Amino acid sequence: MSYLDICIIGWNLNALMFVVNLLIAVRVISSQDRETLQEESLVLKDLKEEMDKYYPNRLYSTFATYLVPFTAFFKMFFRLLEMYAFFQKNKNTKMFHYMVYKYTADINKAKNK
Repeated sequence: MSYLDICIIGWNLNALMFVVNLLIAVRVISSQDRETLQEESLVLKDLKEEMDKYYPNRLYSTFATYLVPFTAFFKMFFRLLEMYAFFQKNKNTKMFHYMVYKYTADINKAKNK
């Protein structure tokens, strides 16, 4: 197996995780009503704006993650494991609760540095 073959496998796995991420987003959006989604979106928008103050190049790092073979695959795999553990520990929670938890944890980590 050549290095090119390994890179192609890595990019394919990155693409798979992109599709999984997209399917999770569509599933979450389709399971909510419009008013609830708008309210949650406002809360997440405020958290995202605060997060952008501490991590201004986050968008570029996400693009780089999908360009480097295997990086997005491992990042998303561990994020999915973290989500699974969060939902197992916190019963009757939604993806919104996980996103608020993750944003606030990252913001607090950046504030404490």
